[in-house]
Amino acid sequence: MSERRKPYPFDQIEPKWQAIWDERQIFHAPNPDEKNFDPAKQKFYVLDMFPYPSGAGLHVGHPEGYTATDIIARYKRMRGFNVLHPMGWDAFGLPAEQYAIKSGQHPAITTQDNVAKFKSQLKAIGFSYDWQREINTTDPRYYKWTQWIFLQIYNSWFNPQTNKVEPIETYSGNDPDSVRLAYVADVPVNWCPDLGTVLANEEVIDGRSEIGGFPVVRRPMRQWMLRITAYAERLIDELEGLDWPESIKLLQRNWIGKSEGAEVQFPIIGVADPGSAAVSERGYDITVFTTRPDTLYGATYMVLAPEHSLVDLIVTDEQWPAVREYRERTARKSELQRTDLAKEKTGVFTGGYALNPVTNEQIPIWIADYVLLAYGTGAIMAVPAHDERDLEFARKFNLPIRQVVQPPGDEDPIGFVGDGIAINSPVINGLSSREAIGKITAWLEERNAGKRSVNYKLRDWLFSRQRYWGEPFPIVWEAGKHRALNESELPVVPPPLEDYKPTGTGEPPLAKAKEWIQYSDKALRETNTMPQWAGSCWYYLRFCDPQNDKRFVGEEAERYWMGAGKNDEARMTNDDGITKPGGVDLYIGGTEHAVLHLLYARFWHKVLFDLGYLSKPEPFQRLVNQGIVLGEDNQKMSKSRGNIVNPDDVIEKYGADAFRCYEMFMGPLEQMKPWSMRGVEGVSRFLARVWRLLMTENQAGAWEVSTAVQDIEPNKAQLKITHATVKKVTQDIESLSFNTAIAQMMIFVNAFTNAEKIPLGAMRTFLVLLDPFAPHLSSELWEKLRAKFSHEPGDITEQQWPTHDERLLVEDEVEVVVQINGKVRDRMTFSIHATEEELKGAALANPKIQLLLVGKTVHKVVVIPQKLVNIVAS
Repeated sequence: MSERRKPYPFDQIEPKWQAIWDERQIFHAPNPDEKNFDPAKQKFYVLDMFPYPSGAGLHVGHPEGYTATDIIARYKRMRGFNVLHPMGWDAFGLPAEQYAIKSGQHPAITTQDNVAKFKSQLKAIGFSYDWQREINTTDPRYYKWTQWIFLQIYNSWFNPQTNKVEPIETYSGNDPDSVRLAYVADVPVNWCPDLGTVLANEEVIDGRSEIGGFPVVRRPMRQWMLRITAYAERLIDELEGLDWPESIKLLQRNWIGKSEGAEVQFPIIGVADPGSAAVSERGYDITVFTTRPDTLYGATYMVLAPEHSLVDLIVTDEQWPAVREYRERTARKSELQRTDLAKEKTGVFTGGYALNPVTNEQIPIWIADYVLLAYGTGAIMAVPAHDERDLEFARKFNLPIRQVVQPPGDEDPIGFVGDGIAINSPVINGLSSREAIGKITAWLEERNAGKRSVNYKLRDWLFSRQRYWGEPFPIVWEAGKHRALNESELPVVPPPLEDYKPTGTGEPPLAKAKEWIQYSDKALRETNTMPQWAGSCWYYLRFCDPQNDKRFVGEEAERYWMGAGKNDEARMTNDDGITKPGGVDLYIGGTEHAVLHLLYARFWHKVLFDLGYLSKPEPFQRLVNQGIVLGEDNQKMSKSRGNIVNPDDVIEKYGADAFRCYEMFMGPLEQMKPWSMRGVEGVSRFLARVWRLLMTENQAGAWEVSTAVQDIEPNKAQLKITHATVKKVTQDIESLSFNTAIAQMMIFVNAFTNAEKIPLGAMRTFLVLLDPFAPHLSSELWEKLRAKFSHEPGDITEQQWPTHDERLLVEDEVEVVVQINGKVRDRMTFSIHATEEELKGAALANPKIQLLLVGKTVHKVVVIPQKLVNIVAS
């Protein structure tokens, strides 16, 4: 867009105000220990989900949530709140390391460049972040405290008696390592040889790495684990007090996956070699968890995960080749592939048998990839008559199918998975499923063959990565045992390397730094690094006190921003009077983080809360997920589709305010919607109308305040639309209905566009309402009006949010249609209290109507109060 065609000079206005905001630091939120802190102000903490600064920079979908939080931040400041609105960088990660492998450039340099790009883009949009609080997870001043938090986890255990974490010193057992929240275990992982690292399940797509598309295999490796399962019950129960979408709460509950049932022991036939954890008095047992112990009589075979440790003991020589080959095939599959319900069932018979504890029948033991070692006990009892997956498997391999539940009505009993009446089950015959579950469980407990149990789908958090670009563990190994470093030795900084390539052996890249590894003559450093999740688990706490070098967050700052500030007690409870457990008042981000990030952050927060470091048990009180912004082709934005829209291009053509407003005008925040450059152009025209409403171009081509703008009182209609707009925009911001707030402001502008005289007071009120959405334009116009009408002090950011007068919105007048023989000829405004006679008389006295009635005889006049007057004439 050329200079001549620009609808208003946004290209001059926007850089000007961004420089002013930077210079004056007017969006800085003072902490309680700062001299300009106002204890009378309530706090409001509004937070964006931590971005990863990729080399590609932002596309137009990223700033959607950022724009929403910025509107709220600016609005709340004008409402008198002390607003914490920070930004930082979740900057550790695999992409920077991959670039380092290809180029030899240190990941820190790549990260620094990416952060600079992201920051310049965010500043160009005019976000009111408190940049004094900027943090970066790759900064040693930050990850020192990430490592410190790990030490708190490492030096703690979960006491089931108190249902909370306690220092490891309170544990009275002989082996504290067996109960630590951070522990080491050999677990099957997604290993990518080409990337040289372990990948999370969500980083594996169709058996290949999400980054690079390299083959991924399953293999056991020594890994650091965090005992998040200890918090499973609390992670479910303590969702209740949070203002989160029910769909997100459901995702969290389903991921944790609480199930109540029984653990049942199946003795293995012909294997009685004591000395294993799976051994009972009878010999080796296979332990299964089931939610339906009432179907035990229908268990006709068993299935183990191919990786199960008992497979090597059970398999016969005859079956070993088939078992080995099947294990190798399974290792090349991701967990998502293995558990896909649509895939054909596969498996191999081990040659071994177990004893059904209720029938005393020998039943065959199989291995199959749909059973996962990490879920439950890694073994199932198969009841094909009453489980769809087991039924499909049994039919394929000709295994016995025995009905033990009679469904209600005429429903087919084979494949029935609901509740019914127990049959073919001597101990529980004739009982309902719920009664049968209780009785058979008690029967098992009496015989030491099983017990009541609660199981969770949630698994302990695999917390180590074989990468260079991550936080080193503050751990050393000595004589085969791990121990923590002293806090005084933090941060542990990764050593510089000349070669970042994977070792190919499974050893992490840090293993190449031979001098660094050698902590002492007897001790070696841990060479794994923490996952990217680590830094993003607690960043919201560091934002509260980012310059503190004595503590991860100061006590007073944490209590103020995460708890309730002084004079803030009312905010401690929700509308139902329930105490609010969360600290961050509003957290906005994408649904892609609806499970793991939120779960991990809640886990770390609860550990720190239990240890007395935090004042609230939950990190985020209110959560909102913005919808995905699609490309103009209605497809998800991606390089491969070529539909990515760069915000820099939009801002250059239409300005940052038009970009911001269109981001919000597209539709409801939570909904998915497509991008449209025509839509941006439409919003740009609206902002140009705002500019021209108050400004005019003189003969020299310079902009000046229009002579139509006068310091006069608004008329009744103008007063009404002004107060209606205040009410609507305020309500819509509070409910995050930003699109309808903008629509109301468009109505306001239309109402004043053709006015001969424009009242200054109404315009000032409107500019304050517009400011959260289009801060550059509103700031400039406010300054122009202040220069001409100097009696209004301060910049627009210093103004109080306006309030409406409900009395001015009462409808005391109504428009009445005037018809002649049923055809509309005019419209007239009347008091809502006008009588039929008054309506009739005024209509007949209307000069326009009188002219149309010349030469006609009025036969009757029909009046419908507050609606119409119809004159019948001929």
